[in-house]
Amino acid sequence: MAAAPARKSMIWAVVRVASGNFLEMYDFFAFGYAAAAIAHTFFPNSSDFAALMFTFMGFGAGFLMRPLGAIVLGAYIDRHGRRKGLLLTLTLMSIGTLTLAVTPGYATLGLLAPLLILLGRLLQGFSAGVELGGVSVYLAEIATPGHKGFYVSWQSGSQQVAVIFLALLGVILSEVLPPESLGAWGWRIPFLVGCLIIPLIFILRRSLEETEAFLARRHHPSLGEIARSVATSWWIVILGMLMVTMTTVSFYFITVYTPTFGKEVLKLGATDSLVVTLCVGISNLFWLPVMGALSDRIGRRPILIAFTLIALVSTYPALDWLVGDPSFARLLIVELWLSFIYASYNGAMVVALTEIMPVEVRTVGFSLAYSLATALFGGFTPAISTYIIHESGNRAMGGAWLGFAALCGLVAILVAGRRVARAEAAQPAE
Repeated sequence: MAAAPARKSMIWAVVRVASGNFLEMYDFFAFGYAAAAIAHTFFPNSSDFAALMFTFMGFGAGFLMRPLGAIVLGAYIDRHGRRKGLLLTLTLMSIGTLTLAVTPGYATLGLLAPLLILLGRLLQGFSAGVELGGVSVYLAEIATPGHKGFYVSWQSGSQQVAVIFLALLGVILSEVLPPESLGAWGWRIPFLVGCLIIPLIFILRRSLEETEAFLARRHHPSLGEIARSVATSWWIVILGMLMVTMTTVSFYFITVYTPTFGKEVLKLGATDSLVVTLCVGISNLFWLPVMGALSDRIGRRPILIAFTLIALVSTYPALDWLVGDPSFARLLIVELWLSFIYASYNGAMVVALTEIMPVEVRTVGFSLAYSLATALFGGFTPAISTYIIHESGNRAMGGAWLGFAALCGLVAILVAGRRVARAEAAQPAE
């Protein structure tokens, strides 16, 4: 009889800790959903291509703050506890969300308007630099023996709930509001909805308990000790960054970039692209825990190697087939295939990353690796995809970018193979 209450308690612990991840991805995806409207609102005097590039570069600029947030906030979490750090990151993200929701456009504030949007993005990037790491480490430390991959997969799973929710909201807005209203003011509605969700997430996170693993550690390192440990483990951070590159590039391509890709590049209807994105979110939410659980059974390395190879040989041909005769059906098929690759790889990758990091700097090491990959590659995926398609005239060039990311992941897994194997062997059996 005691098993049922214990299971319910664990489920609620996962919900509480992952709720902030929902807000982070919700806001980032809302930015991608509204990219064209944001470009028109804050960069009205530019060409359509230039305005979209300015918007996506602003989106990417937030990711440049992630490494700094990973170091500063990651060190705070490793020293003061997982719970306190997760409450702090939620506060910072909330301020950024509010800024994006209420800032007037260029017509009202002039140059100050895009600058305020940029500041909001930078603040969110700073907090997001450690959010993923803090959540992943928390889930890894509360996981029951033999189920760590399944538990940690819900870090990414919560992001998919945000994608599904926002895609549904986008479909509804596209059906209810005329395009002129949607472009003028309707694009702000998702950000305002995000602001309304914030109090609920604060209530959920305030009830978090500190992990037993953190409480059991007698020594909590200072910022200087953490910095020295990270410097000593720099090669693990670099390998971790390369492992994450495939995840972050794939994810931002199939979620944030898809509405723009479908509408602006393939010239499909806005609703078509949002429905596809909704299906991608559902697909991701299914495959992430499934493959996380499978990695608990067969190991992380077989899954990681298999899906980097699959990505290498299939991403460009899939997109080339799509752009040859664009349609809703083809976009759906290709995006679901990319979703399967992303979610299968990520379900095993995130937990592997928590396992290879030294325990005393687990949060900051994980966060730094993740934030570097996102800052250098993933966060600029919409901008890079827009640029290389524009310059080459080849609408399938996004597949080449995905292939590069897969190569980074494969190299990292092959080099870090022994360390991943030792981390797996050290895990307690079920």
